[in-house]
Amino acid sequence: MSDAKQSVTGDTTDRTGEQPLLEVDGLTKHFPNDEGFLSWLQFRPDDSDGPVEIGREWVRAVEDVSFKIYEGETLGLVGESGCGKSTLARTILRLVEPTDGSVYFKGNDLAAMDSGTLRQQRRDVQMIFQDPQSSLDPRMKVGKIVEEPMQAHGMYDEEGRAARTHELLEKVGLDPQHYNRYPHAFSGGQRQRINLARALSVNPDFIVCDEPVSALDVSIQAQVLNTMNELQDEFNLTYLFIAHDLSVIRHISDRVAVMYLGQLVELAEKAELFENPQHPYTRALLESIPVPDPRVEGTRGVLEGDVPSPIQPPSGCRFRTRCPELIAPEKYDLTDEEWANIRQFTRSVKRHRFEATGANVIRAEFFGSTLPGGDAGRTVSRAIDLLVEDEWDEATELLNESFTEPSICAREEPSYEVPTEHGGGRHFAACHLHREEEQTH
Repeated sequence: MSDAKQSVTGDTTDRTGEQPLLEVDGLTKHFPNDEGFLSWLQFRPDDSDGPVEIGREWVRAVEDVSFKIYEGETLGLVGESGCGKSTLARTILRLVEPTDGSVYFKGNDLAAMDSGTLRQQRRDVQMIFQDPQSSLDPRMKVGKIVEEPMQAHGMYDEEGRAARTHELLEKVGLDPQHYNRYPHAFSGGQRQRINLARALSVNPDFIVCDEPVSALDVSIQAQVLNTMNELQDEFNLTYLFIAHDLSVIRHISDRVAVMYLGQLVELAEKAELFENPQHPYTRALLESIPVPDPRVEGTRGVLEGDVPSPIQPPSGCRFRTRCPELIAPEKYDLTDEEWANIRQFTRSVKRHRFEATGANVIRAEFFGSTLPGGDAGRTVSRAIDLLVEDEWDEATELLNESFTEPSICAREEPSYEVPTEHGGGRHFAACHLHREEEQTH
């Protein structure tokens, strides 16, 4: 692993000398893309070795993720749907096998354990799943659901397990008399409390919470979150808390990691990240939070385009295809306005967002009365001519080769430590906008 990558995934706390409870190092998970009859054929018409290549494509769901979690803290993991949060959680616990990387729990590598040793270790690491209904067996009574992990690990006798279950049901806010009821008799919030009691039944040290309140009403979310906070204090629990709701993350987390397309893009203490976000994607997420004020107008936090395919993620910074602050290539002398116009024009051409009705119309729409000067202007002019000739693919290729690919955002993976303004922890952001700060830091 490179020195730069070590820095971006380093320790963001000020717990000097303290050993982390959990350390994830370079964790990677790829899935084969086996959908369709011709999934093993990759068509590359411009390849000099032939237009067809036989071999699997891989979905790069999680890519080289590293972080540490210390005893008694909560690390919040946030990102939009499909970014790899749940896959990361399951890979950490080896519910799916990692492709590469290590997961050290109390110094032992979970990724390298045999099945017997891993089974014993699962007593200390538990998981709460997203859907409180499908994660409970409808044919089992609540008491037996909570007792099942204790029985699997040989804890207590039958009477002891029943007593422990009654105690846990009360601690999570349920009536112990619910012991003999079935899951369908409970609301969504009550079912999630049952899941919480089941996770606590084996006295774990670490719990992965995979969007445990996303399926619940807001008022019920607050009750469950408060219960989780109280139980964390009582049992000295450590959480990895996954969510896409930033208000939930802010309520329960000590530190926050932001994930995009399988990679972490920012990691900092909670107050630092919310008050001083340093990655454009993090800022977009924060700006997307609704403001309860009818006087506030306009659209907030809207990103361009769609999330790229994890089968062929962008080179360099994976967010660059949607980033509103993509860095201009150094070989061009452009003003901020000129580069913003070129960036918008390049992306609009790639996505066929307009009709090429004439060269003058295109120039006026994207550049006003004047094109950029020098080589940049000549490239834009040539691209406009290709569009008028209905050569969209050639225009896209020309613009990408001239403006997108030479950018440092496309050439190098970013990983920087940035100055902290709130709290005493460290702040990491995977964005080349901070490359000069890193050099002088």
